[in-house]
Amino acid sequence: MAVRSDDFNYIRDLVRDHSAMSLEPGKEYLVESRLDPLARQEGFSSLRDMVDRLRSGPCGDLHRRVVEAMTTNETSFFREMRVFEMFRKAVLPKLLAARNRERSLNLWCAACSTGQEPYSVAMLLREQFPAFDGWNITFIASDISREMLTRARAGSYNQLEINRGLPAHLLVKYFEKQGAMWEISPDIRRMVDFREINLIHDWPFLPRMDVIFMRNVLIYLDLEAKKGILCRTRRLLDPDGYVLLGGAETTTNLDDSFEAVSLDGARYFRLREKVQFMTPRASQIGG
Repeated sequence: MAVRSDDFNYIRDLVRDHSAMSLEPGKEYLVESRLDPLARQEGFSSLRDMVDRLRSGPCGDLHRRVVEAMTTNETSFFREMRVFEMFRKAVLPKLLAARNRERSLNLWCAACSTGQEPYSVAMLLREQFPAFDGWNITFIASDISREMLTRARAGSYNQLEINRGLPAHLLVKYFEKQGAMWEISPDIRRMVDFREINLIHDWPFLPRMDVIFMRNVLIYLDLEAKKGILCRTRRLLDPDGYVLLGGAETTTNLDDSFEAVSLDGARYFRLREKVQFMTPRASQIGG
């Protein structure tokens, strides 16, 4: 049964308030395709019955699961390889030189979904930059969805997920076949600290970041949420740090503290020199 307009409006408002994701008119099909299975899983006879339950009670676990079901979790290993090439050729060598004295590096993959992006970064570090061995590396990956984080921590992927972007030599070196699934090595898994973080709510205390991956996140959010997240990102970023966004995302007309630097079809964002000068180094920042 097609979703009622008042039910769609309720879901739209719920998702916006808890994730800032915009559901425009015409996305009723998306609500049906993502929430019908959840309604059946939760024992409701229809999506309409589940929405009625949501309306009748205080915000709780079911509301959270509905919001998580509506978020987009598209990801793959080494998604947009040119971005990883830029990271390998330009970003990491500069950080290796700039942080050589303190031998410390802080990375954050926000909205990591099922973990392919942070594990891609971890394998790249292990393969291409043995000079980082012995460094104090803090590597945080976060997502709004507890279900996605559970999968990411497990590091277990089906053949279709493996086929999407993972080079064969890395599969052989870092994965082990377990039945129908491929499990990433514990050594790589231990490199990443997965945490639940909702980007539109207060952020927990985090170390000052050298690199922030926030790819293909802002594109789904409303204008004020984008501005707020970029403001917090600016405060969290080390003065000479790097922000990597999705190919269709930008800071233009959202936060003029950043400037884009293009390289071989990819780009990163950094703080403008004036902002760098005004931004002190700090060990931790929150909120």
